[in-house]
Amino acid sequence: MPEHQRADARRNYARILAVAGEEVAAHGADASLEQIARTAGVGSATVRRHFPTRRALLEAVSRERIEALCARAHALTGQDDGRTALLAWLDDVLAYSVSARGLAAALAYDGPVHENSCSAALEEAAEPLLRRAARDGALAADITVSDLITLIVGIVLATEHHPDPATRASRLFRLAVTGLSPQS
Repeated sequence: MPEHQRADARRNYARILAVAGEEVAAHGADASLEQIARTAGVGSATVRRHFPTRRALLEAVSRERIEALCARAHALTGQDDGRTALLAWLDDVLAYSVSARGLAAALAYDGPVHENSCSAALEEAAEPLLRRAARDGALAADITVSDLITLIVGIVLATEHHPDPATRASRLFRLAVTGLSPQS
């Protein structure tokens, strides 16, 4: 939110963002923009002026969670075991995405990557973790953070209506990490 905006515009932005957070938590990425406007006490044009796209709204709602995930990636970067550090971070991304309805949609790559600030921030923060895991031989050199985020988004979206989405998502992620063959 630009600081040069009028005080009433800043208040509207903050009120819309607070209501949007509640609506997205309750209804996921498909939360009604009209309901958000009504509950915030503003017109739908005001919502669209502050958030011209649904993605812009979801990214704003998810900003604090994304910042926490970025901070977690930085904290894990110095760990000795690159694979363990990367998997710990990916577990956090998965857990956040399952618990924060709308976050997976905010992370989805359905447009130009440079327009997805949530994914771009996570990619930048996790790149050192990925490089370390690859250098340790724990990860194929051609795997990208984008690949891993896309995997998590797919798992979260596929399990969001499961009776126990967190357990199901975690199981599918473990399956992806360990592979299909039994361990000998």
